[in-house]
This record gives sequence, structure tokens and C-alpha cells, in this order.
Amino acid sequence: MNNTFIDLHLHSYYSDDGEFSPSELMKRCHARGITIVAIADHNSIKAVEEAKKEANKYHIHYISAIEIDCTYRGINLHVLGYGIDGKDKAFHDLEENILHQERASSTKKLELTNRLGFDIKQEQLDELSNSGVYTGEMFAEVLLNDSRYEEHELLQPYRPGGNRSDNPYVNFYWDFYSQGKPCYTEIIYPTMEEVIKMIAGSGGVSVLAHPGNNLKGNFEILEEMIEAGIQGVEAFSSYHDRETAEYFLQKGRERKLLVTCGSDFHGKTKPSIQIGETGCSLNPLEIQEELVKRGLL
Repeated sequence: MNNTFIDLHLHSYYSDDGEFSPSELMKRCHARGITIVAIADHNSIKAVEEAKKEANKYHIHYISAIEIDCTYRGINLHVLGYGIDGKDKAFHDLEENILHQERASSTKKLELTNRLGFDIKQEQLDELSNSGVYTGEMFAEVLLNDSRYEEHELLQPYRPGGNRSDNPYVNFYWDFYSQGKPCYTEIIYPTMEEVIKMIAGSGGVSVLAHPGNNLKGNFEILEEMIEAGIQGVEAFSSYHDRETAEYFLQKGRERKLLVTCGSDFHGKTKPSIQIGETGCSLNPLEIQEELVKRGLL
């Protein structure tokens, strides 16, 4: 049975790689029959108040949320915080700290990208960024739309028909700007333990986002994370195949975790992913019941 009315992982334009306003997302959720929603922007709670207000218009149950970058044993992770205080200063301070670092690292990203055989100008990126932050997805958008590089070998996998063309912008990010890749620039993120504490201090529940993607096959680490305080796992994600989703579903049930589902919808950076397409095999009422038990609905 496909999930038809819950999506707990959307991004608004308060994420550097998101396209739509919180209000527009609620309108789109309503059109697709989604009635339980969370916008989990990267290191930001700016969407919360607007989204809540707009959700009320459509009788949508809105859950305040955030997706925080953090580290555990040298691995970069994303932890979702649900049911948090949408006005908590701790999250505001976190956003300002990371934003400051990302602006500084953007110049380095430009240098590293051009070393791959390109000649991108800062002005091209400024047309896409309103914050001074240049994401891997922005570099992809610039390069794939620059006529000088139509035949560039490095870009062929991301063009129509290529093996990375389903979500070309975000795939380019993962291939060149994520941890361990040629254009990676380090940002000092809080530890996972610090993030769990921050979320708990705001009255929220901490959930490990798309673990099949972040844990890179080293799934047994989840046990340590549970001991460290992780309360839930996003078993159903656009990043997970059926086998991966089933693994984390069973692990979540064994350890009595909150099992969640999220599309990770962004808009143009992930064009193949639509709102509500979470790959969830559970009856959505089961997830709804768990959300109620955790005080999130």
C-alpha cells in the first residue's frame, strides 16, 4: 500500500537547494492530497510560521521540523528534528554559524570546480544565489546550461539519456561536492550528539534522515546512534530502494523507533521526485498513530 497522505520531508526555498515558498508547498501538498506534512529545511526554521499558517487554510496537519547537518565518527549525516519550537534561538544561531561558513567556502568551491576544466564566473552563480552561498546543485545548473560545455565529457552523464540524468543537479552535487569528492569543502558541523540534545531541548524528536544514503552501506552504525539518542529512522525515502527501506523498517520496529517517510522534495534540483512519493509500503494510518503517540500530532 502506497503512502498517500503523509510526507514528512519537504524543502522550501529557505534551503539553498529548495525552489518553492512554504506557502506554495502547502498549496501543492493540498493538491496532491497530503494531509500530514513537515518542511524540514537545511539548518533553518524560517519556514515554520508561514507554513503553519498556510497549512491551516487547507486543514493540513503541520509538524514543525528542521534537517540538521552533523557528524558522527567522521561521517557527515542529516538528522531531522520533529515537533521542535519554531522560534527556538538555538536553531537561529545554528543557521547563522553554518551560513557564515558556507559563504566562505563558496569561493573555494568555485576554484575547485574550475580546476576540473571549466571557467565559471562568480556572476553566473550570483544569478542563482540570493545568499552568497554556492551549492553543488548551482554549479551543475550553471554548467549544464552553459553552451561552452555542451560536449564536455564530464557533464555527459547528467544530460538527457545519461546514467545520472534522473536528478542531474543533485547527482552532480553528490558526485563532486559531497564528502570525499573532488570539490568537497569542509564545514564544521555540530556532532550528532549535540544535535540530538538541541532537538530534545526544543521539545522535539530526532530522526536519522535517509540512512541508506548517508551511512553508505555501513548500516550497523545505526545501533550506536540509537544508543546515543536517535529516536527515529526515515525508513522510507526517495533515496531508498525497497530492500533498504525494508531493512530500516524492521530495524526501527525492533528498536521501537519512530519510523517515518519523506520524499525529500526540493523542486528543480530533484525533478524526478514529487511531493508524496516516499516509497512507503506501510498503511499511512500506522505512521499517523505513531506520530500521535510521540505527541507530534
